[in-house]
Amino acid sequence: MSVVSKKVELYTDGACKGNPGVGGWGALLRYGAHEKELFGGQAHTTNNRMELTAVIEGLRALKKRSHVDVYTDSKYVQQGVTEWLENWKARGWKTASKSPVKNDDLWKDLDALLHAHDLNWHWVKGHAGHADNERADELANKGVAQIQAEQG
Repeated sequence: MSVVSKKVELYTDGACKGNPGVGGWGALLRYGAHEKELFGGQAHTTNNRMELTAVIEGLRALKKRSHVDVYTDSKYVQQGVTEWLENWKARGWKTASKSPVKNDDLWKDLDALLHAHDLNWHWVKGHAGHADNERADELANKGVAQIQAEQG
């Protein structure tokens, strides 16, 4: 059994101006009194891709195996990990209706990270005054603004 080195809270959010459109992702990592903010974006993407990217980048930022409480306002991400992922993999990355899983590239990236940490998944209602979710939303919007500024 692996030794879990620390307990981390990860708050994530994605944003998209148009869907598809310019998108951003944000992640807030907290370990005790330490915090780290991450954000980025893409010129042409979807909200779901940004939600997934936020979690992936947040988990990639961790250098040691950790116990992570992941907070997301995305039912797509939360249900994907806790309810759908194992069946998608068993069906060769196909949905129950035999369609290809959308965003399978990101789901595969996330799946690889799921085994690097001990994760608990929490859904929080978006835009409902949850301070840390609001900070993740602000970071995602910073990612959008950064891409928009680069586009001129």
